[in-house]
Amino acid sequence: MLILGLLLLLSGCWIEDGGAHVLRYNINSNPARSNHDSLIQLSYQNKLVSTFHQVRGTQHKKDKPLAHGDLLKFVNNPITRALLSTFGCTFCKVSVGLLQELVAESSSEEDIRIQIERLCIYLGIEDAKVCEGLSHEFKTEVLTVFDQLILGPKEVCAVLVENCGTPYNPLDDWNITLSNITKPPVVPPKHPKAGSPTLRVLQLSDIHLDMFYNVGTNAECNEPLCCRPPDGQPAKGVPGAGEWGDYRNCDTPLWTLDNMFQHLVNISDQFDFVLWTGDLPPHNVWNQTRSDQLSILETLTAKFKKYLPKKMIFSAVGNHESSPVNSFPPPFINGNESIDWLYQALAEDWTTWLPNSTIATIKQGGFYEVSPYPGYRIISINTNYCNNQNWWLLLNTSDPAGQLKWLIGVLQQAENNHEKVHIIGHIPPGESDCLRAWSWNYYKIVNRYESTIVGQFFGHTHRDHFEVFYDEKDFKRPTGVAYICPSVTTFSQLNPAFRIYTIDGNYTGSSWAILDHETYIMNLTSANLYNKPEWKLEYSAKKDYGMPSLFPVDWNNLIDEMATNNTLLYQFYRYYYKFRTDGSCDETCRKNVLCSLRSARSHDKNLCIY
Repeated sequence: MLILGLLLLLSGCWIEDGGAHVLRYNINSNPARSNHDSLIQLSYQNKLVSTFHQVRGTQHKKDKPLAHGDLLKFVNNPITRALLSTFGCTFCKVSVGLLQELVAESSSEEDIRIQIERLCIYLGIEDAKVCEGLSHEFKTEVLTVFDQLILGPKEVCAVLVENCGTPYNPLDDWNITLSNITKPPVVPPKHPKAGSPTLRVLQLSDIHLDMFYNVGTNAECNEPLCCRPPDGQPAKGVPGAGEWGDYRNCDTPLWTLDNMFQHLVNISDQFDFVLWTGDLPPHNVWNQTRSDQLSILETLTAKFKKYLPKKMIFSAVGNHESSPVNSFPPPFINGNESIDWLYQALAEDWTTWLPNSTIATIKQGGFYEVSPYPGYRIISINTNYCNNQNWWLLLNTSDPAGQLKWLIGVLQQAENNHEKVHIIGHIPPGESDCLRAWSWNYYKIVNRYESTIVGQFFGHTHRDHFEVFYDEKDFKRPTGVAYICPSVTTFSQLNPAFRIYTIDGNYTGSSWAILDHETYIMNLTSANLYNKPEWKLEYSAKKDYGMPSLFPVDWNNLIDEMATNNTLLYQFYRYYYKFRTDGSCDETCRKNVLCSLRSARSHDKNLCIY
């Protein structure tokens, strides 16, 4: 990934064609170049090829400098393009090495930005507008990080890119210290007595509200996000953006969000409180400001107040809340690059529903704990501190903001008080974009407090799935489950969705266990065709999977059954895509699905036995 390609991949903007990450080369999109631009290009060409040969080990003492225009020939060469699109590891090393060289030469921030922008355009990674926007969005963060970075290209890319060598980062080699209090004997979970009180919990995730969604506009634009006025009208014979949303690269219209909230008002007697697990803004990551992100936060907070004024709302911060996207500096980053602007706003808005006792940790690192009922706690964690797309973590990944140390303290207190805990967050710990060290430390914490943590709730992937935790000394024994809620946004090729959990309720001796969950979807095809959106039950986990309960062992048994029962696997796969697939899943797909369900620890294939 040559610099901007790397940025695009890390910011979630990489365009997918045919299910594989590829580069789009569009020479016709190149703007007219001035003599100054040509000099910049020529300089960049020479650095590019020199760095490329160094990384590949093909450097020669008598390399000839590239003639003007040779970069385009170099890029347009089929072998080169195959290399750039296929070998992301090499591409990453070339990009990082080149960027470090530019920073070391003390090039000005603007000169480097221009070179990044031009290369993005020359390679056809995105159109000129997106390339320009991304170079402005990321320039300060990336250059600040690279100016302080002690790692080389191999170390950086081993962290950022999967299967790019063994990650070695002296600052990422850390282990959290658990409490010195011995883990109590594990008591297997039991079904509540018949007739025991229950509570119902609504989870909303990945709303990605787009205030500029415009019906009829081009939904197949050349940008990461479409269905907006600047995208113009669709090509002749191509349908424009739908009335209630679109399956293509488009986010949630305001009126669709209002329709969902009105439906929630109508069924508000069917749930008691809400988990809101992040990703509020749209996917226009090349053109966002801090004020844009705060405006979306205020708009959505107002919606909850308007439609669900009597419900408690418990939130977690997503990776899209910041500007630029994924940028969550640890507390030691001060000044204008600090994340204080966002955490201050979250503290103000979230304390609409939270006690003032949560303000300190929200401002410290975007996390908190609260006890809405006796014997029960909700802990909201900031998983952006495990996000490998958060460039700030290249400086130091060791328990950012002291969050995991704090988490252990809260869990130990809950254990001492015989309380039960639900954890909410955004990025699931088993996802590959969650840094290995953070994920493995979190996994260790979950296993230590398996009798206290009885539920975990995440989002981020936009899909409907789960991850099972296992005893690190006995991989046959499941210890926990992370539920991953499907998105409200349709981005992309998905129906909008939300979920309601049934949990053991508020009474003395409650287990607070998850008893069932129901997922609701809006069939967007039908809504747009008949101009009548309807939110309907898609499935019940307990009923439609035929599960006796939703304990960790039951989810483990479900995975085992899917390994030999293709009908059940295809059923899961249809739910995974919110009924936007026929459920077909070949052998490679089957192995990947089963592996991911067993992998609540990132970059760990120990349980991929199928």
